[in-house]
Amino acid sequence: MNSGLVRAVLFDFGGVITTSPFDAFHRFERQHGLPVGFLQEINRTDPNNNAWARFERGELTAAAFDEQFAAESRAAGHEIRGLEVVALVYGEIRPRMTGAVERCRGKFITACLTNNFQLDRATTNGPGEERRRAWQSALSLFDQVIESSKLGVRKPETAFFEHACAKLSIEPGEAVFLDDLGANLKPARALGMYTIKVSDPDIALAELSSVLGIAL
Repeated sequence: MNSGLVRAVLFDFGGVITTSPFDAFHRFERQHGLPVGFLQEINRTDPNNNAWARFERGELTAAAFDEQFAAESRAAGHEIRGLEVVALVYGEIRPRMTGAVERCRGKFITACLTNNFQLDRATTNGPGEERRRAWQSALSLFDQVIESSKLGVRKPETAFFEHACAKLSIEPGEAVFLDDLGANLKPARALGMYTIKVSDPDIALAELSSVLGIAL
């Protein structure tokens, strides 16, 4: 990609700016004697209409998500309350990633494109106060934060990426997008974005540095 064409750098949050929630999923599975990959398999079943997808689009309250996820996991053989899983998604901030966002600011438009959910005040399964402050600090680095729970659409829906481009006043071909899930990268790439899969953060940042032509 010609770095002169890039106007915006777009980052996923969980699994990119933070450590992967899948690591916490796997620990939970080991601790509770669940099959490896059980939680991810629940989320892959009917992925556009399951409890997780509807929660991220803001279609379910936390209480309703808790019940629906329990029903889905029970049907798969092991009942897990949805709010138990919510507690697993709050990973630790990756300083190298937030440092990269800071170095991109001013040179490029920066945005966080995140599938997320809204927890009501009665819900106790959110992050602790220290983790909450760290997340808020990281999110404050971006020019824009684009959230599925507020839009009513989520990655990998094409409409999510179209909204992001409109919000940022860019064309898809002017953006680089980093995500840890190939399913989210595919529609972004089809629209014309340059995509980088974040499996190893160091490798991903090396590729981003090469694309942008700046040291990260």
